Amino acid sequence: MPVLVLDPESADRILADREALPEEYRREEVWDGVTVIMPEGDNPRDRIASFFHGVFFMVFGLSGGHALHFRVNVSDRDEGWMSNFRVPDMCIYMAGTTARDSGSHWVGGPDFLLEVVSPGDRSRDKFDFYAGIGTREVLILDRDPWQMELYQLDQGELQPRGTVTPDGGVLTSAVTPFTFGLVGAQPRPKVKIVHTGTGQEWVG
Repeated sequence: MPVLVLDPESADRILADREALPEEYRREEVWDGVTVIMPEGDNPRDRIASFFHGVFFMVFGLSGGHALHFRVNVSDRDEGWMSNFRVPDMCIYMAGTTARDSGSHWVGGPDFLLEVVSPGDRSRDKFDFYAGIGTREVLILDRDPWQMELYQLDQGELQPRGTVTPDGGVLTSAVTPFTFGLVGAQPRPKVKIVHTGTGQEWVG
């Protein structure tokens, strides 16, 4: 269950203990100056995010001025960015983006980002932040029950554009050349990505 720590000494102790952990074991963000420690990601979640990253890499690669990331710091500011940043599970900044790569973080929203929901996390609570920095598309993947939702930026807000389940449906990206769906399988449903230009399919 969530815990709100208001005692400064206890908070400092908790954060110091987390700083001692390897970076791959720390999953935290800062929301308007408040450190938000997300639930630790599990292996299935990482495999899903890696699958998306792999498909995007095959299409966009390292050329053409695109910037593809498997987790990266995203903020609304150059200076003092560590007081307000989020870390999507996967994202891409397309060539020609108005966002800026500051080395330690990006200032401005990705063109497309993925959030794989874990029990107790607050992926949907990030929407106002993502919209405020100009994120064009957000794909949310829930695993209990399994479904995907696509949101697109419209007049400054991320608006829902559809939901799919393992029973069917297709989500069409307006930013990337992909459609997204879910396929019933065991031990878990699979994600199906189709390239709208070539018809190539990936399932994972």
